[in-house]
Amino acid sequence: MKNMKKTVILLVVSFLLILVGSFSASQFNSSSGDVDVSRIYFDTPRGELSGLLYKPEGSDEQPRPTIIATHGYLNSAEMQDAQTIEMSKRGYVVLALDQYDHGHSTGTMEKPVPFFSFWPQAIYDAVQYMYDQDFVLKDESGNGIIAVSGHSMGGFSSTHAVMLDEMDFQESGIRKIFSSLTMGSDYQWLRSLEYTDEIINNSYGPRTSGKIAGIYDEFFFDADAAAAGAPVVKKNYIGTAEGQGFLGNPENPEAGTIYEVNGGKRVIYQPNETHPWNHFSKTSTEYAIDFYDMTFADYSNIVTVDADGQTWMYKEWFSFLALIGFFMLFIPVVSLLSKLPFLKNVYTGRPDLLPEAKTNGSKLAGLFLIVIGLLFPALFFSALYSGDLYGMRLLRQVSMVFIAISAIALIFSMVKKSERTITVVSSIMLVLSVVQYVILRNQDTLIATTEFFGAPTVNPVLYWAINVAIVTLMIMVGYHYIAKKPEGATINSYGIKVSIKTILAAFVTAIAAIAIGFGILYLVDALFKVDFRLWTLAVKTFEDQHLVALLKYAPLFFIYYFIIGLSVNMNTASVKYDGFKGYLVSIVHFIGGLVLYLGYQYGLLFTTGTAGYTGESLSSIIVIGLVPVLLVAAIFNRYFYRKTGNVYVGAILNTVLMTLITLANTALYTIL
Repeated sequence: MKNMKKTVILLVVSFLLILVGSFSASQFNSSSGDVDVSRIYFDTPRGELSGLLYKPEGSDEQPRPTIIATHGYLNSAEMQDAQTIEMSKRGYVVLALDQYDHGHSTGTMEKPVPFFSFWPQAIYDAVQYMYDQDFVLKDESGNGIIAVSGHSMGGFSSTHAVMLDEMDFQESGIRKIFSSLTMGSDYQWLRSLEYTDEIINNSYGPRTSGKIAGIYDEFFFDADAAAAGAPVVKKNYIGTAEGQGFLGNPENPEAGTIYEVNGGKRVIYQPNETHPWNHFSKTSTEYAIDFYDMTFADYSNIVTVDADGQTWMYKEWFSFLALIGFFMLFIPVVSLLSKLPFLKNVYTGRPDLLPEAKTNGSKLAGLFLIVIGLLFPALFFSALYSGDLYGMRLLRQVSMVFIAISAIALIFSMVKKSERTITVVSSIMLVLSVVQYVILRNQDTLIATTEFFGAPTVNPVLYWAINVAIVTLMIMVGYHYIAKKPEGATINSYGIKVSIKTILAAFVTAIAAIAIGFGILYLVDALFKVDFRLWTLAVKTFEDQHLVALLKYAPLFFIYYFIIGLSVNMNTASVKYDGFKGYLVSIVHFIGGLVLYLGYQYGLLFTTGTAGYTGESLSSIIVIGLVPVLLVAAIFNRYFYRKTGNVYVGAILNTVLMTLITLANTALYTIL
């Protein structure tokens, strides 16, 4: 009865956090109800685009200047919250757009080169739709009073939209785009479409145009560094030929200064920020507000200009509160579900705690497993994610050494009829080494984006996870037979040996809990038009294609969560790790190495101007998003093992929940 009371209290607290957080976030998102927020879908020649439309009160009677803002690669419309909230509360109509094959948008065009399938036309397709809406302001000549803005890939799309609009202007005499502001993007991908800097710069025409170029941006603003394959360095975009060309090649250009070019105004802002930092920055948001104040100064009778104060961060913090409630919810929900007749089979009784390691060898082996679990993901993330030549070569060579040693040990044990343990261990090591070598040799094929595995950044993360799991399993096998088995450990000591009923009950319990959690999310989305998030970590609603992708990816991710979960159980099977230390070990296993990676990468970047891995742009940003997801997974793994006595509830819950969260927040090519 006492445990039931605690469960109910935790359930109520979780619901309150979700309710209070979501309602409060919606109040800031909608400017206390002065802005109507709705999700819209509209057909285009290339598929279906979706976005969050922010319409200030009175915009149906009085058309407004309009901003179309979009995200970068792998993100979604909500990443533009800062601009969206600040400008809609000042009276602008704002469309926060999901680009094709991101968020709720779908691209049905052919995709021979997937990356170029969605961004070149996305913003301009949205411009065509918005221009036709009565609440979007046009001038007396029919020109649209529309600004386009985007971060990273959204910046390419915005700039290309301006270029397409200028081409159309030559025939129609109408410019639908009035202004553009890009963040975290330069011209390098537009050059891939065979445009020159001169063509791009001339396309701005008389429009007011700006760029926000962070000096620690991992990707852009230093063409020489990018050409050398080492872009993660400190930048000075305004000092480059491209930056100066955008500003009209003035003498001694300065960041934040307005320059007159071709009858329009241009400006470059250079905050001390990284690429993803632009999304979560009062500084960059202030630059955006100032830019739009300048751009739309002639419309101060319709929209508010020169207004101080930012409130977007309160929406973020309250969404974070709801996110905490969402993750907390799984603990009482699983507990209550497991009281149902069949689902109570999830409980197997927690294995007896083993005594502390007595010998120095056992202590050293345990420490070795923790250290490897900490260092391997960090040292080889760039190799496994990005295909670093030297890292992959080293991994293959080590794998070949293990194959040779295991084969020799196996042959020796069979010839000499040695102890069965040697035969078992060498056989397992040989099989695992061969499997890993095959996986390492076929990296390009296994991480390729295909019709079956259509998430381009999930594929290398999965590849990394599988390799980490194999290495961890090899160490676990050795650790068990060398150190744990002599202490009395059996396979039962780690929560792996259970009945089929237990596994089925664990599966049903985890799926039911996730369905309840996302059911609440969909209700929150319907009522408040917000999701659960903080910065790059978000739990979003999803489309049918994400569920289909989940069925493909989840079985493989289960290998990772299951083996890492077992590794934690093995390392915390003794009395020493029964309490808080056990959770700490679990967290170290899941994210310790990745935290070291980020500390090394960005610590050097901020202190010396050169990152630890200068060639790792995307992978380091991916790690930023992985860390909080795996932190929650680490806590779930430890908690549900202690609660149920086995690894299955935690492993299945982590697999399905974290995979679905990841897929809903990244690019997913639906047609290739």
